Amino acid sequence: QVQLVESGGGLVQVGGSLRLSCAASGRTFSTAVMGWFRQAPGKEREFVAAINRRGTSAYYADAVKGRFTISGDNAKNTAYLQMDSLKPEDTAVYYCAADRSYYSGGYSYRPSDYDYWGQGTQVTVSS
Repeated sequence: QVQLVESGGGLVQVGGSLRLSCAASGRTFSTAVMGWFRQAPGKEREFVAAINRRGTSAYYADAVKGRFTISGDNAKNTAYLQMDSLKPEDTAVYYCAADRSYYSGGYSYRPSDYDYWGQGTQVTVSS
């Protein structure tokens, strides 16, 4: 089992920045990919970004490319999501997730493919 705990959410104005953290514990060696997803009210959970275990490859949804940066610190078993130039449409609950599987393309964007999830942290961008 892997336990994930997110932190760092909050209220920020348009154009501002936030950094989310995801602390992992348990059998972290079993994870191949760490991902961030988000879910706005009335919408499905959507892929935001992912990074492989070694931190050598990162993947982003088109909606956040160039504004968000995913990173990881294996020594701390922590993944991060730096969010810059935030927009009102970024408002959502953000979830950290871990996937044990390896993919030829490097990651999966499907929430159903991820094995472990955090409890989520609210990000609200006010205009």
